Amino acid sequence: MIELDAIEPASLLADRAYTRLRDAILANELRPGTQLSIPELARRMHISRSPAREAVQRLIYDGLAVHVAFRGAVVAAVDPDDIRELYLVRELLEGLAARLATERIDAAQLAELRAVLADHERVVASGDERAQIDLDMAYHRTIREVAGNPHLSAVLHQIHGKAHLAIHQLWRGPDAARLALEEHRRVLDAIEDGDPDRADAAARAHIAALRDRLGSSRSAPVALSGGEPAPRPVAAADVFTSPARTPTRRTRTKEDLT
Repeated sequence: MIELDAIEPASLLADRAYTRLRDAILANELRPGTQLSIPELARRMHISRSPAREAVQRLIYDGLAVHVAFRGAVVAAVDPDDIRELYLVRELLEGLAARLATERIDAAQLAELRAVLADHERVVASGDERAQIDLDMAYHRTIREVAGNPHLSAVLHQIHGKAHLAIHQLWRGPDAARLALEEHRRVLDAIEDGDPDRADAAARAHIAALRDRLGSSRSAPVALSGGEPAPRPVAAADVFTSPARTPTRRTRTKEDLT
């Protein structure tokens, strides 16, 4: 009998495509308004359209992309006023997550949270911005998982994507990572001390500080849907090919908009 190579499950391909696209969005390689054409992404990433479509749908669910009539999925942008309102909601929910986590955390989970913060400290010192993004998200994700409330976790998961997008589109000051790290440390200190009131207050203070820093931003917003985004974005395909190569223009089909 002939030997056949193992075929990678479509779900793993979708995970990899999602991670690559998410990282490109958060690193501003894919700028606001960039069209996420399913056929083009599939071709550039050498995968079928199904995992590419799943990856884009996950981006939409996470708030990193939106569906625009007659254009399909595009990289989301944030309006400063809208994001400040979102941060008001996030402030309360992060406080609740920290409170519940303090009440439920065990030794293994506390060690995991300490390890995430230690890794975060190292990458802040190194200046690795992509690693900083991943560890910042891991820190908040770990707290909401320890909190053990699936409804709270689901809401915060959706908020976090758009919240991190806001940080990169509206405010990336030189002290951003250092300030966030200090605020994370205060939350962890309260959790370690078993003080849910202080953990709640520290988590809310962290998000309130982020909102204040966003308030100092002077970046112009880009429309989330409708209208014509500005500035002119790069094509999503450009992220997956050599800069010297010009993507081939072709006529859009109905499937491009799915």
